[in-house]
Amino acid sequence: MSTVESQKRVLSGMRPTGQLHLGHYHGVLKNWIKLQHEYECFFFVADWHALTTHYASPQMLEEHVLNMVIDWLAAGVNPGSAALFIQSRVPEHAELHLLLSMMTPLGWLERVPSYKDQQEKLRDLDLETYGFLGYPLLQSADILIYRAGNVPVGADQVAHVELTREVARRFNHLYGREPGFEDNAQAAVKKMGKKAARLYQTLRTAYQEKGDHEALERAQALIREQQNISLGDRERLYGYLEGSGKMILAEPQALLTPAAKMPGLDGQKMSKSYGNTIALREDLDTVAKKINTMPTDPARVRLTDPGDPDKCPVWQLHEVYSDDSTRAWVQDGCRNAGIGCLACKKPVIDAVIAELEPIQERARQYEKDPDVVRSILADGGEQARESARETLRDVREAMGLAYR
Repeated sequence: MSTVESQKRVLSGMRPTGQLHLGHYHGVLKNWIKLQHEYECFFFVADWHALTTHYASPQMLEEHVLNMVIDWLAAGVNPGSAALFIQSRVPEHAELHLLLSMMTPLGWLERVPSYKDQQEKLRDLDLETYGFLGYPLLQSADILIYRAGNVPVGADQVAHVELTREVARRFNHLYGREPGFEDNAQAAVKKMGKKAARLYQTLRTAYQEKGDHEALERAQALIREQQNISLGDRERLYGYLEGSGKMILAEPQALLTPAAKMPGLDGQKMSKSYGNTIALREDLDTVAKKINTMPTDPARVRLTDPGDPDKCPVWQLHEVYSDDSTRAWVQDGCRNAGIGCLACKKPVIDAVIAELEPIQERARQYEKDPDVVRSILADGGEQARESARETLRDVREAMGLAYR
């Protein structure tokens, strides 16, 4: 796979924590739904990652996996547009993690910002483990095994992508210097046949001397059409075309996602640890009750007391769900005591329920037939393994492990 091709591929995963809430929907899933129409997407259940912190309580893992994937599908993630799979069903992740661990400096892992941060946040868990120290490298293996050029992350996860870039760069530096690369590449050109070889050389010259990106794309398409060359020669042709050596692991880019704007019921970030969530499959009457009992501006003791929407958690939900006219109505009515808090909450309740109803309807279909979900995961796993095997074959060969 060439650098240009890797840029068309996206990899993202989520730890199985059971049923998802509106924070997950607005913070991750809506972005996945958009990306699946723009890139070749691989979305995976990070069950091994769950064990790096919750290794002592794996009992609910299988149920959590299925429930989370049902939420993905119900939210609109399409298995026809993206490969959905379980991390532990693609053992190539683990082998690449092991091989990368041989050449990754210990200090790189210790300096990942979330390492100390998570230890502090999860002080009730024993995280003085080899698995927890190595989880950022496992994340790198997750990305690199698919040669994904883009990884959708929030600003707090950019350091993980940068680590992955460093690991790929170090690997390619150590193992990507194929002896006699140019001779091997020119031999691969000859295997294309005279007509295709001449066209390849013409397009290569146009790209390298004039920066003609249309020529680059035509040459890449020409390489893909070749039936009589090996995968190794194909990689050499891509590298020779782009003026590099044989690319083994692609350096990914962070595809920054907008900061999640979904507040919890108390005004803090929506999170299970804060107990302020609305689950995607929560009973709709319970949803209405939760919003109706949300705290409001403490200055509004009586209906006639004016309030300040900026001090009220309900206003944050209006910023997510309400249109301009409704927000203007809230601002005026609250500040001038023209509306009560229950009246202010009603448009939010209606909007949240309208968002959840179709999600819940789709979820019910998958709940009735969980074997459909298992089949989707099995198919996605096969697609993922096919790609992962190609990468691992090249990695083994580069590291001198291709002997039989």
